[in-house]
Amino acid sequence: MPNKNITVIATHENADFDALASMVAAKKLYPEAIIVAPGSQERRVREFISSILLEYFRLTKLKEIDLKAIKKVILVDTSQLSRIGPLAEVVKNPQVEVHIYDHHLPPDPETPSHFSLIKPVGATVTILLQLLRERGIKIAPEEATLMALGLYEDTGAFTFRSTTKEDLEAAAYLLECGANLNVVSELITHEFTAEDVSLLNDIIHEAQTHFIRGIPVVITKVSTNHYIDDFAILVHHFMEIENIPVLFALVRMEGRIFIIARSRLPEVNVGQILENFNGGGHQSAASAVVKGLTLIQVEDKLIKLLKEKIKQPKVARDLMSYPVKGIPPDTPIKEAETILVHYDFNALPVVENGKVVGVITRPVVDKAIYHKLGQQPVKRFMTTEFPILSPEASLTQIKEALLQHKQRIVPIVENKKLVGVITRKDFLNYLLTTPSAFLGGPDLEKRPYQKFITSLLNEKLPKHIVSLLKKIGEIAEHLGYNVYAVGGFVRDLLLRQENLDIDLVVEGDGIALAKTLQKEIKAHIHTYQKFGTAVIILPDGFRLDIATARTEYYEFPGALPKVEMSSLKLDLYRRDFTINALAIKLNPKQFGLLLDFFGGQRDLKEGMIRVLYNLSFVEDPTRILRAVRFEQRFGFKIGKQTLDLIKQALKLNLLSHTTGSRIWHELKCIFLEPNPAGIIERLNELSVLKSFYPALKWDKNLKNLFKEIESVLSWFDLLYLEETYAKEEVYLMGLLDPLSEEETDSFLTQLEFPLNKKSLFLEKRKKIFNIYHLWCKKREIKPSLVYLTIKEIPVEFVLYLMAKLSPYKKRWLSRYFTQWRQIKPILTGNDLKAMGLKPGPIFKTILEELLKARLDGKVKTEEDEK
Repeated sequence: MPNKNITVIATHENADFDALASMVAAKKLYPEAIIVAPGSQERRVREFISSILLEYFRLTKLKEIDLKAIKKVILVDTSQLSRIGPLAEVVKNPQVEVHIYDHHLPPDPETPSHFSLIKPVGATVTILLQLLRERGIKIAPEEATLMALGLYEDTGAFTFRSTTKEDLEAAAYLLECGANLNVVSELITHEFTAEDVSLLNDIIHEAQTHFIRGIPVVITKVSTNHYIDDFAILVHHFMEIENIPVLFALVRMEGRIFIIARSRLPEVNVGQILENFNGGGHQSAASAVVKGLTLIQVEDKLIKLLKEKIKQPKVARDLMSYPVKGIPPDTPIKEAETILVHYDFNALPVVENGKVVGVITRPVVDKAIYHKLGQQPVKRFMTTEFPILSPEASLTQIKEALLQHKQRIVPIVENKKLVGVITRKDFLNYLLTTPSAFLGGPDLEKRPYQKFITSLLNEKLPKHIVSLLKKIGEIAEHLGYNVYAVGGFVRDLLLRQENLDIDLVVEGDGIALAKTLQKEIKAHIHTYQKFGTAVIILPDGFRLDIATARTEYYEFPGALPKVEMSSLKLDLYRRDFTINALAIKLNPKQFGLLLDFFGGQRDLKEGMIRVLYNLSFVEDPTRILRAVRFEQRFGFKIGKQTLDLIKQALKLNLLSHTTGSRIWHELKCIFLEPNPAGIIERLNELSVLKSFYPALKWDKNLKNLFKEIESVLSWFDLLYLEETYAKEEVYLMGLLDPLSEEETDSFLTQLEFPLNKKSLFLEKRKKIFNIYHLWCKKREIKPSLVYLTIKEIPVEFVLYLMAKLSPYKKRWLSRYFTQWRQIKPILTGNDLKAMGLKPGPIFKTILEELLKARLDGKVKTEEDEK
């Protein structure tokens, strides 16, 4: 006899894994109930039902059930009549008892119910699991696996903003019940077909951003000739790869418009918005199916709804502190410290004639006082490159200003007048009281300073170097250390420029790692215990510098640094510029992970040279020379703030407090660059040269001389002679060309040249000057005279002389290098003895005369010499 009191468990059309899992969970609460097979399902759900689910659970098609016999309906994962098909008429029947379990808020008011349990959690199956646990109902492993599928899918593997503590507890319980995560992973992970990729490309191409109440909303609309099961997955993938905060995707399929919506922002509740299209979902994810309208009509209606429904977000005016306590630019550092301490501020705006001209922070003030600069005005060290926002600036703009630009305060300006400031503390307090605002931020969900560049390492480095770096990472892992490649090597790798000068930093004991490496690869090692550093030299001559991560401090401006063991971040913070403060992790699990704490990638992309902190040039004034060197080498630009700090450091005459040997080291580096003239010209433009030594001048004549030196050195290098020379000394001669002998002596003393080296330099310089003035008066000169005049002079000075000479007279030295130096007399001392001459000083005279005759073309053969 047919059952006249049927209980059915049902869910929405186009069922997903959460819907399916919730029906199975509900079956355990209502054992007598029949699970109604959903009228349509997502493709992966359909495949799961046909291949796995039917082995464990019975699903009954609705057409096999006498609808009049249904007396109770258990509705899961939806409360909307519009989404349950023919069952909607059954649910409307007042004689039918309706129980609803759902996580989509708010519930449909038109759906009658005798009992409902609707909670704002990540998945409906979480609600049902709580009931099962309370009632002590056991769950089989296959049931736990299905429920885990629903939970993982609807929470985006616990990354969606709608995920709650209850969802995580449910997942832990399912694992205890034997849920198979391998099955979950296989079914959740999606492999795209060629058709999927083509549609994804259309989704990306057609996307447009609309700013509604300051919130960026992306709407994309596409058409396809047939139904695409995985459209929602494609939409989710697009949102992830583009990091989109709010997305509405419209697709025309089979004469209907399907809408998939996702939101990361609390101001945009996509579930409520799509209710107007008879759709459903929750605040973060929703969908709808529209009939009888075109894509354009649906988009127009959607935009109108968005303008009505999107909440007005908080703006800068709501968060700012006012009135503002500012200080003038000439305020002494010591007075700024008093104000900061009195008001418990971490930063102060610097205001001049009502305009914000800078920001001074407590760390900068503290460090300036440490260096005994308390009487200096704040304008010397204030930050001058900082974002300014209007009172209507959005949370996203505030977040970017404070966190991405690493500012402690952001001035709020209206009609060019300072009306308030937002401090980092103000913003963080807001985030703590409104956590959804933090979770919704598109850029705060990821750590943009980290990315893997393993493919770039493999592409740009020789295989044996990559293998060596991996080996080092393995050794560090074994020792319990972290090891990183740092500095110029990383910078040049990102710039796609060759540089195998590799520096490594170890969070641990750098010397211990170096010794272990040395034993394994049979290399030479030199250790420096005082600094925690080591140099490894491989059998092929390749060199690695290994250092223990360390921080440093300066006892006074321009002093040599004192170092202490530290972490990677502090080690990088002590470096000169952001572009040199990048690191690549070498440990096996994270090999190739690029770490950028200070915006180095941004500055490489923008072509900017920026220091890491405001007193950088105070602590090491030689960084001024380095900033210009890197600017000219890479064709970059010194950032406005960094340029201001250079000018302030020069006003304090800090270069004069720096040891001469450090200045000379930087000058050598400049002279070894491809374009030293450009660097010196820029240093002169910034008044750096005269700051160090007032007599140094750069003019048209010196510029031309540097150009000639560059040409001469290029020519000499192309001779491929097996002769080394100090290129930097040729350029030093050029730089000092206009100086008197006394000024040159003084300059070399300031550079801390050793006395013997300085004496030799001055002696040879004087000799070269005498030769130059003598040769300038001559139209022709015998080769023998050229040879004998310069044969004892170091090659660097000869090349400098060559650069000074006219093109015609340059040929004298050209022939000296290429021909005359190689000429020797045919006759030797033995020949002279054979001719009956008695050995003695006369031999030297005879051979020199023979050489002169041969150089001047007077003799050519042995007979001529005799």
